[in-house]
This record gives sequence, structure tokens and C-alpha cells, in this order.
Amino acid sequence: MSQILSRRALRIATLAAAFAASCTATAAPSPASATPISVLTYNIHGLPWPLAWGRSDDFGQIAARLRAMRQAGIQPHIVVLQEAFTRSAQRIGAESGYRYVVDGPAAADRSSLPATDADRRFAAAASWFKGERSGKLLGSGLQLLSDYPILAVRRAPFPAYACAGYDCLANKGILMALVAVPGAATPVVVTTAHFNSRGASGVSDERADYAYRRQLDAAGRFMAQSPWHRYPIIFAGDFNVGKIAPRARAFASATDGWWGNGRTGALDDAMHACSRSTSGLPRAALESFRRSKDWQLFASTRFAALTAEAISVPFGRGADGRMLSDHIGYVARYRLAPLARPLAPTAARGPLGYVRLK
Repeated sequence: MSQILSRRALRIATLAAAFAASCTATAAPSPASATPISVLTYNIHGLPWPLAWGRSDDFGQIAARLRAMRQAGIQPHIVVLQEAFTRSAQRIGAESGYRYVVDGPAAADRSSLPATDADRRFAAAASWFKGERSGKLLGSGLQLLSDYPILAVRRAPFPAYACAGYDCLANKGILMALVAVPGAATPVVVTTAHFNSRGASGVSDERADYAYRRQLDAAGRFMAQSPWHRYPIIFAGDFNVGKIAPRARAFASATDGWWGNGRTGALDDAMHACSRSTSGLPRAALESFRRSKDWQLFASTRFAALTAEAISVPFGRGADGRMLSDHIGYVARYRLAPLARPLAPTAARGPLGYVRLK
């Protein structure tokens, strides 16, 4: 059995090497004191029956692949999952050997953010038939798995009025963890969220986009209230931007202020940081890139630099074209390095690469 697992781990290691893209052409040189950190973001399509069925086997395969990567020493240090709604989906962390597992907002959690008059008018037009008046039947579906110690956790659901269509059945929100990186002089903040869908919500684009904007507003407030702005941040998740101009503009505007003046420059994304053009990304990463939904945003601060190094895709398409989810799961590898002298405060801003519209 151990020989079989070893061969499987070797295959995983070989695959990871084959489907990795280096960022050395565009990333700043990493200092000798830099510490590696890798993050997998993956929407695992963990909806309960009857919205999805037969998913338990796929979740078992996801856990098995992560275990094999662990045997080969190439497992992601941190994993953020979206749509981990069912028990079998929520067992992936434990079954794949992650020591720390934290959940996002539960179904019963409520936001304290006040509603505006426009929010109240929006909520008054909610539809019974589209799930907008059924209450929160599910939690957020967010999970964070970590090999590294989690020092503290913050979580918050989006306000009840900030949802549209079938997305309202889940208590979507935001999950943030302060993670101690072994060997690093500073921890890193890892955050995940899953924002409102558009077409899949079952309601008009106008209604879905209103909820989307209000979720962005709520995420911005949540991040502004964080006590951890001195630390670098990685925000990975399903942002549901897509190739939709109104959403791209709203997201660019909202994220422009995320992480406040603690940033030393524009909020970047790992996909763009790892390639000057999309042709430099692995094929599966390029597919995810074109969908424009699953992103890893990151920012350095005055006290520590965070640099994207490489992209790899352990959860893409098999030889038969099949995937274990309806999303691709990819890993971004970073290096975290303290700065010898803290930089002066800056309000530097800039457009996010992935929201450039052609």
C-alpha cells in the first residue's frame, strides 16, 4: 500500500511541476530571508441535494489528491474553499491532513450593518419563488484549512438585504484569519469570500448586480475594521466578476480602497503577477483566468513584502476533460519577507489587472 501511495505522490509531484508557471520574469527578486507560502483557492461545488448530487466521491478524490501532494511534500500550506456546504465537503480538511480548519459564517449568524432606504426597497421586492424569502438554509460554505498555526479569526455574513435570487439561501459572507508563517518575522492575513452570482441567481441582472455591489460595500467595511492592517494580505476566493463590465467597474472601485493605507502599492493579483501575458500561464490556469471569477489578490505592507512566485493547477481537467468541480482549483506560491526599514505610509492606488476591459 505504501508503495502505491508513493507512486501516486510521485505522479502528483510530476504533474504539479508540469503545470506550474514561474513568475520570475515579472516578480521582484526575493531576499534570502524570504519565507515561502502557498495558497490553494477552490470552489468545490459542494451544494446539497437536490441542487447537486453524487458529490461525495469527488470530495473524497479531492482529499486523496491533497494527501498525495502532502506525501510528496508539495501540498499547499493553506487552502480556502468555497461552497463547502455538506458534511462530506467539510471533511476534506481533516481527511487531507490539515491541522487547522476554520469555518466562515454559519446559517444563524447575522450582520449588524444598517440598511439604507434603497436597501429596504430592494428587500421589499424579494421573490418567494427565487429563494429570497426562505431565510438562510445554509451557512456561508467557506472554509480555511492550514498547516500553519491560525492565531485569530474574524468572520461576518453579508447583510440579509445584500443577496439576490437563489444565492439568498446561503448565508454568504467573509472569513479572515491571521496565520503564523513558520520562519517568518510577521504573520500573514488570509481572507476568502464568495460573492453573489449573476445568471445562476435566477433573477434579473440588475437585481443580482445591486446585491453584488452591496456585498462589496460590506466586505470593504469589514476589511477597514480589521486590526491587522500592518500585515500583508492574501484575499483568495470566488469573486464572481466574470466578463461583465458593470461588475468589473464596481469591483475595481471597491477593491481600490481595500487594506487601506497599510498597503505599499496597488492591490495585485497572482495571475497577472506571474505572467506578463496569459500565454505564460498553465493551460488550466488560463481557463480559470478567462472565466475571471476565481482570484488571489495580495498586497505588501510597510513592514513586510509579499511576492507572487508561481502558479500551479492541481485541480484542473483530467485526460477525459472531467473536473472534480465546476471550478478549477489553483495554487499561488508567494514569498514573505520582512523589510529592514518600514516604508513611509502611502496611499498608492492603481487598477487591478483583471478588471481591464477590452
